Amino acid sequence: MNHSDAPNMTSRDPSRFRAALHALYDALDAEVARLGPVCQLSGRCCRFAEYDHTLFVSAPEVALLLDEAPPPVRPLDDGASCPWQDAAGRCVARGARPLGCRVYYCDPSYQADAAEQSEVFIRRLKRLVEEDDLPWNYAPLHRHLHSAVAEGRFPKPGAINE
Repeated sequence: MNHSDAPNMTSRDPSRFRAALHALYDALDAEVARLGPVCQLSGRCCRFAEYDHTLFVSAPEVALLLDEAPPPVRPLDDGASCPWQDAAGRCVARGARPLGCRVYYCDPSYQADAAEQSEVFIRRLKRLVEEDDLPWNYAPLHRHLHSAVAEGRFPKPGAINE
């Protein structure tokens, strides 16, 4: 199996794993909906530095994000915020957002459930990666995005609505 930390061309073309990854995302979305955390549309989930958290993603998740998300709405920074968060604090890449985004809510009553669901679905994601012989390369989102910039695979931001 290919468990190297370096991405390969297979991991950049999500056609091979798109359906399986979307199925995993759908299952997570259903479980989160069942648990019922409240989203107050604060945008804190995407302001990483301000709220002291880091979004970790796998190589296949980044491939899907880059393939399916619209162009980012803000410039790529060094990890302070998500380039797909619009001026109103909403995610413009909602359908393609990674597992960590899907499980994260600021709702204090949901935090224990969030940690549990994160572990459950990261294990499922790892199995998908192993079964499809994909690189894991679990790293901060911005590390992946800066690599994509260097390789010419990161789209330039669209019109910034601020």
